[in-house]
Amino acid sequence: MHASAPTRRTRRAAGRSRATVTSVLGELLLTAGVIVLLFVAWQMWIGDVIINAQKNAEGAATIRQWAEAPAPEPPPLVEAADGTTSYALPVLRHPADGQRFAIMRIPRFGADYAKDIAGGTSRARTLDRIGIGLYTQSKMPGEVGNFSLAGHRTTWGKPFNQLDKLKLNDAIVVETPEGWYTYRFRTLEYVKPTEVDVLDDVPQMPEQQAGERYITLTACSPLYSLAERIVAYGVFEGFQPRAEGPPASLAPVEPATPSL
Repeated sequence: MHASAPTRRTRRAAGRSRATVTSVLGELLLTAGVIVLLFVAWQMWIGDVIINAQKNAEGAATIRQWAEAPAPEPPPLVEAADGTTSYALPVLRHPADGQRFAIMRIPRFGADYAKDIAGGTSRARTLDRIGIGLYTQSKMPGEVGNFSLAGHRTTWGKPFNQLDKLKLNDAIVVETPEGWYTYRFRTLEYVKPTEVDVLDDVPQMPEQQAGERYITLTACSPLYSLAERIVAYGVFEGFQPRAEGPPASLAPVEPATPSL
């Protein structure tokens, strides 16, 4: 009888020890879960706010630099068949991969929206690091055909987060050292990732020869998913040389509410 007493005490002690280990392990797992959730919140929301502000600031700095430099000589005026005149459009060179060449400005996305556009659409070199990427086969601003671009809707500053908030005739302005190319939003659609014909010179009409100037903005959809692509189309309205100052198309409009 007396010999069994230490055995019971040992078992009780072992049970308390296992309970303590289990409790500590549970607390560690709970702490780890909280840390993971905080990291996700940082990556998707808090960090995004900071990165978005940083990239707008970078774009604004470039705009100031262009504004302070001597304005290039305006291109010559050309007369159309109907007697109207417009500036001959400067032809920009296709940028190298990761090379910045223009700033995207969309008044509907806010007065401070100013995102760099660079060559290529790889995440590592352009979309994550810079912002908006130019497809390899894309035409350049103002060129006949399809000026086609890609950007994130979530994370890394999400430059195309609000594509679904565009309204008919909203201005999509591409600013360069030479001046401003204005496009007007026309329509929005959702396609499968395999439907790359949206990048054709005439979107979704590979056999059609281009006679107009288009812009196509693409991003993943729905939010936080790669299942589809959201595609915004626009048509070219005109070019304004830097010597004449900012175009009326940059006038403020009621800003859209960001998509979460």
